[in-house]
Amino acid sequence: MRDHTDTGDGPDRYHYRVIARALRLIDSEGPALTLEALAGRLGMSPAHFQRVFSAWVGVSPKRYQQYLALGHARALLAARHSVLDAALGAGLSGSGRLHDLFLRWEAMRPGEFARGGAGLAIDWGWFDTPFGPALVMGTDRGICGIGFAAETGEPATMADLVARWPAAAFRENPGRVSPWVQAAFARRGGGGAASADGAETPLVLIGAPFQIKVWEALLAVPPGHVTTYGDIARAIGAPSAVRAVGTAVGRNPISWLIPCHRALRRSGALGGYHWGLPVKRAMLAWEAARAEARAG
Repeated sequence: MRDHTDTGDGPDRYHYRVIARALRLIDSEGPALTLEALAGRLGMSPAHFQRVFSAWVGVSPKRYQQYLALGHARALLAARHSVLDAALGAGLSGSGRLHDLFLRWEAMRPGEFARGGAGLAIDWGWFDTPFGPALVMGTDRGICGIGFAAETGEPATMADLVARWPAAAFRENPGRVSPWVQAAFARRGGGGAASADGAETPLVLIGAPFQIKVWEALLAVPPGHVTTYGDIARAIGAPSAVRAVGTAVGRNPISWLIPCHRALRRSGALGGYHWGLPVKRAMLAWEAARAEARAG
C-alpha cells in the first residue's frame, strides 16, 4: 500500500518519470535536442512539457538540460567544491542544525549493528517523492533507511534495505514515518530542507564505525555543493582509504538526507550510485536548479 502523503508537490512521481525519460533522451541525443523535439519524443506538447518542468524544478527545460549534461558535475566540482575538513572543523556535523537542514542524528551502538538489528522494530512505508517512489524505514528514534525504486524496482529496493538488518522485525506502518518523510522532502531548498513548520527529521545511523564516520562527513556537504571521495577520506583521517570510502558511500542507508549523491570522483565524473545514476544526476540537477530559482 502506497502512502500518498504530500511531500511537497502532489504528482511528484509522475514528474520524476518524465524527467527520467527526458534524461535518457538527452544522454543519447545530446543537449542540442530542442524543446519541441524533446517534448514530441515524450508524447507531450511543448507547453505541457514546460509546465511539468516548472512544477518539478522551477527553471526552463533548456536550463535544466544544462544541469543534466555530463559536464555539469565537473563544473559543479570546480565552482562549488566543499572542503570537508574545514566544514567539519567549523562544527557543521553532529547533532543540531546542519546548514539549512533540520536534522538530528545519532549512531546506533556498534553492538546493535553487529547483531544485525536483533531486537529492533523497524516501521516502513512507500512514499511518492520528487525522485520517484521511495521506501522509507524508521525505528522509534527516527529514519534509518531510504531507498529509491525508480531505477531498481520496488521488490529489489525492499530486499536491499531489509538485508542490511536481517534480524530486525519489519512492519508496514507508513503512518509512523510519514511526519518525518514530510519534513525530509519539504520543497524548501535542497535535500532535507526544513518543512514549512520547522519540523525536524531525526536520523538513526545503523552501520559500522568506519561507515558512520563517512556518513557524518557527507552530512557536512551543503545543498548545491559537492565533494570527492578523496576529500572524505582525508576529512575522516584515513587519506589512503579512498576505495573503502567509496564502498561506505555506496552503503549509505539514508539516501538524500545523508547526501551521498554529492560525492564525485576527483575527475568530476559522477562515480556510481546505489539507486541508479539517473537518480543521482536528477538529485544534483534538482538541487542546482532549485538554488538558481531561489536566487532569482
